Amino acid sequence: MKGIVFTKFLEMVEQTNGYDQVDSLLLTTDLPSGGTYTAAGTYDHQEMVGLVANLSQATHRSASDILREYGRYLFQTFVNTYHPFLEVAPDAFTFLSSVDAYIHVEVKKLYPEAELPNFTITRLDGSTLQMIYQSSRKMADLAYGLIEGTLAYYGEIAKIEQQALSPDGSRVKFLIIKANHL
Repeated sequence: MKGIVFTKFLEMVEQTNGYDQVDSLLLTTDLPSGGTYTAAGTYDHQEMVGLVANLSQATHRSASDILREYGRYLFQTFVNTYHPFLEVAPDAFTFLSSVDAYIHVEVKKLYPEAELPNFTITRLDGSTLQMIYQSSRKMADLAYGLIEGTLAYYGEIAKIEQQALSPDGSRVKFLIIKANHL
């Protein structure tokens, strides 16, 4: 997992819970890297799993809620850093439809070793988009938050339905239904 995912997570934790919480997480989580992350580095995703689990325990919030919040936060980072990707898409569905075929291709050019989730996108009709998430990292809740961030960026309101397609969480279906068709 790319270091930017870790550095931005710790940044979010500091903004929402303070530096003491970040320090506590780094001291109490088993981190083979030592918890010293660089944006361009690559780290074991289990370190993120541990950080989220320990934050969940410390704050009495579910790991799902934390990952969704982080997805929204991370999307804002992408807005600031990768704005040109967003400018070419006129709406959320167009942008989300381009994630696997365009965005992830560009990310792989910059970071060939990056292991990204796969998305199979189907536009069911003008108001419903289906996204099938697949990743051995099992962080569909992070994807959920990124979807929420995308909708907010484009000023669109939609209902997001999430359904596990595999017992281990490695395959998840998202149905995104625009508000005017709820």
